[in-house]
Amino acid sequence: MTFPNLVLLFKLFSFLLLFRSTQSKLSADYYNKTCPKFQNIMQTILAEKQLSAPTTAAATLRVFFHDCFVNGCDSSMLIASNAFNKSERDANVNLSVAGDAFDLITRVKTALELECPGVVSCSDILAVSARDLVVMVGGPFYEVVLGRKDSRESNPSIVDKNLPKALTPMNELLSLFSSKGFSAEEMVALVGAHTIGFSHCKEFANRIFNFSKTSEFDPAYNPVFAQGLRKLCANYTKSPAMSAFNDVYTPGKFDNMYYKNLQKGLGLLSSDQAMVTDNRTKPFVDRFAANETAFFDMFARSMEKLSVYKVKENNDGDVRRRCDQFNTLQV
Repeated sequence: MTFPNLVLLFKLFSFLLLFRSTQSKLSADYYNKTCPKFQNIMQTILAEKQLSAPTTAAATLRVFFHDCFVNGCDSSMLIASNAFNKSERDANVNLSVAGDAFDLITRVKTALELECPGVVSCSDILAVSARDLVVMVGGPFYEVVLGRKDSRESNPSIVDKNLPKALTPMNELLSLFSSKGFSAEEMVALVGAHTIGFSHCKEFANRIFNFSKTSEFDPAYNPVFAQGLRKLCANYTKSPAMSAFNDVYTPGKFDNMYYKNLQKGLGLLSSDQAMVTDNRTKPFVDRFAANETAFFDMFARSMEKLSVYKVKENNDGDVRRRCDQFNTLQV
């Protein structure tokens, strides 16, 4: 090899080393120097919002899950539709998401932009918000590494096939989670997020009205619970906002009561109740019902894993100026 070629090779090697060293890496202290008040600002606004609107924790957790499971944790779920494009928010499964989550992210982003403009991504705000709100309502702490970038697209057409539904059969549920790299145990733990929040009557109406020729409601339900749901949701077709708590006993507390409810026929959704009858998931339901620490440990590990699913880094995404809009108009 000639001397000029050696010089060129050395320069190329040096450039690659420099490029690698300047690439951002996900880390818990990612904003320590660029936005040192990041955590304090987050915690203040999160606490204020959760106190004023207790549904915020469950709504934010749902948005985070729906965001990550579709095409990675990239805040594509936060984009609002405009005259030129529909966004993931417009997918049918996302229409019932409570607006408190989007309001929270807007408040946090506005405050952070005033403190450190153009630094903190919406994807990181959403990931930290989900974690901190879980902790605020009694759930486990888990580490959230930072440095995600925000997506440059939000496609509603890919949402439905990537998210579980209330009527999704167990085989499909397990297959969907497996395709994202999650085991049956991790799936059962993640679905335990239903220990907080609510579901609209339309999501389980098929189980409480005209279930079969022999029963008005699903016999898997506790009969008293079923009758109560029938009364609550009697006019759900005229009042689509009618809803019931996913956990009838401790709806605002993140605990393992959800699994105990499943064992007693108090699981609201068909897909949830199926976990206590399927041999592939029942052992985990029983273990989490008997041992809250086991549930918390697995939930925390599963959320850490979910929070870095297909994240975008460096030039693969942006730091949006507004979380509900792309930095450049998409036409």
